[in-house]
Amino acid sequence: MAANPRQPTAGTGTPDTSGHPLRTGWTVLAAVLMIFGGTMAIFEGIAAIAKDDLFVRTSNYTFKFNLTGWGWIHLILGIVIVLAGCALFTGAVWARAVGVVLAGLSLIANFLWLPYYPFWAIVLIAVNIFIIWALCAGSLRDASRP
Repeated sequence: MAANPRQPTAGTGTPDTSGHPLRTGWTVLAAVLMIFGGTMAIFEGIAAIAKDDLFVRTSNYTFKFNLTGWGWIHLILGIVIVLAGCALFTGAVWARAVGVVLAGLSLIANFLWLPYYPFWAIVLIAVNIFIIWALCAGSLRDASRP
């Protein structure tokens, strides 16, 4: 008979969470960061769509894009990232893979967003790096345990 992961282990009094997909906490960290980063990307997109003159435009930058178009990209990407962050709470492996891909796309989008709002873009780049790290570190730790 298989042991119930909710029952305490012998002598410790604490539940055995070795079979639980969220046992290391890295997945929870990644999910929270994805929801936060996605929400910030949504705000970023709304701000770019509603007020084109809110952001600084540098004239001598390599990447020149339409600000309203980038606003829609950030808005849609932010919504998808929030939904993927919520899906990470289920512990599904597909949600982890989708999270890494979406965090990478958001990282690229925010890198290209640097000339318009540098501080916000740098913060979201850092958040996306932590998301990728947390999802990859969590999966490595999960696979190494018996």
